Formats: sequence, C-alpha cells, structure tokens
Amino acid sequence: MKSPAFDYTRPGTLDEVFALMGEHGDDARLLAGGQTLLATLNMRLSEPALLIDINRIDALKGITVRDGMLRIGALVTHREIEESALVGQHAPLLAMAAPHIAHRAIRNRGTFGGSIAYADPAAEWPVCLVALEGVVVVRGTGGERRIAARDFFVDLYTTDLRPGELITACEVPVASDADVFVFDELARRHGDYAIVGLAVVGRRGSGGFASVRLCYLGMGTVPVCPSATEALLEGHALTAVSIDAAIDRLTTELDPMGDLTNTAQTKRHLACVLARRALNTVMNAAS
Repeated sequence: MKSPAFDYTRPGTLDEVFALMGEHGDDARLLAGGQTLLATLNMRLSEPALLIDINRIDALKGITVRDGMLRIGALVTHREIEESALVGQHAPLLAMAAPHIAHRAIRNRGTFGGSIAYADPAAEWPVCLVALEGVVVVRGTGGERRIAARDFFVDLYTTDLRPGELITACEVPVASDADVFVFDELARRHGDYAIVGLAVVGRRGSGGFASVRLCYLGMGTVPVCPSATEALLEGHALTAVSIDAAIDRLTTELDPMGDLTNTAQTKRHLACVLARRALNTVMNAAS
C-alpha cells in the first residue's frame, strides 16, 4: 500500500518545530528515523496532513557524559548506540540490547528517541531505560520536563508526553564497578519481535545484591518489573537455592498478556527461563 498525501517540512530549530506543532496540532507527525511511522503511513493506520522532519536539529543528536549521567540524544540511531565506546563503558546494558533490535538496516535509521516515544512494550529500549532507572527529557513551549522512565510509560503505546512536547534526550546513571548487567530475549528468529525479553541491572554489595532490578518486555502493556521477586533477591548472595526461590516467586507474581501466537502460560514459562539464565550468569561471574 501507499501512504495518503501529506505535506512535508524540514525545520532547522526546535522553536520552528514547536511553532509547527502548535499550528497543526494532531494533524502533524514528527519524522525521525521513520521505521515505525512510515510503516503506519503505508498501511494507512496514520494519516497526518503534515510530516515534520526533525533530522536537521543538532540539539537532538550526540552521546555525552556529564555529572554522572550518560545522555543520549533523541536522534541517536540504534547503530550509533551499538558502536559507541561511551555506551559500552558507561551503559553496557544498552550495548548488550542493541544487536537484538530488528536488523542492521533498521538499526542504521531507527532512533532511540523514536522508540521511547512510540512506547512499544515489545521493544528493547523502553525496558532498558526503566531497568537503568533512566530519565526522559522532554521539551515544549512551556519549557523542559524530566520524567522518570518508570513514570513515562503509561499504557499501550501511551506515554506521559503532553500535546506540543517532544523527547530531546534520555539519561541514565553511569555504571560503576559494582554494577552487573544482563540482557536476553527469546524470539522465533533473529530480528523478529521477541516473545519475551529481560533486562537485569544489579549492584553488588557485601552480602550479595545491594539492589537488583528485573524488567521484562513483551509481558504487558508497559515494561514489567516484578517488585516482589526483586525484593526477595536484594541483600542476599546468589546461590542455586536463592535462584530457585526467585523463580518460584516469579511464577506466582508474573501475570503476562497472551498474544496471537503465545499464551500467557507460555510467556510466564519463558520469562522464568530467562530469569534463571540471567541469574545463573551473574552467580557464575561472581564466583
């Protein structure tokens, strides 16, 4: 199919973007990497009157480190994250997740900010951002807001973005030597949307995990963090016994949504498989 007719503009500043968004309202759509938008246009799931191409705006680009935070501009591509030395050093979880995103052609064009704004619960970046306790930086005519990632994702494809706002960057705390990271997902074939995925972020303490965060993709309408299981793991050394206890807790805590190809029971089982793999990886690394 082909997209419906639309007008196209390519502003050079954020002020121009906000003026266009204010003038056209819901009839306008922002174009970044276009890997989601162009598909919805061609399927006529989206019919904007105006596309606002934001790719000329330098303020939305670049990866930097400042004041203990790694800042990733909204227009940074998946490939740039995958190949960034700064990301590999300061946010290894993102480097681990990047190769799981679709295929290289899509990673060359798709953007970090676009993925966060679209808020697909089966995507890798939202779950990583929540697991890392990151911050989404948004801006509109009313100024800048900083929203905790756990509060940004509200429901299926729904975020805390207000009319006239856009994402300018996301920030995550830089990793320390005490931090451990694991990312894994299960898909029918590489490049497909994952059936289930898991991001693990832990901080080692004297008695085991001083803190731990498990965050799942593909399990609900937003990234899912099983808080009771996290609490069970914190403050304890990882052993085969404690991992068994965590898996038992997960089995009762997780309440996934089934889809067209996988039942809720299947997803719960696979989520536990991923958790056991990840926790065993951390335990073996520590030993």
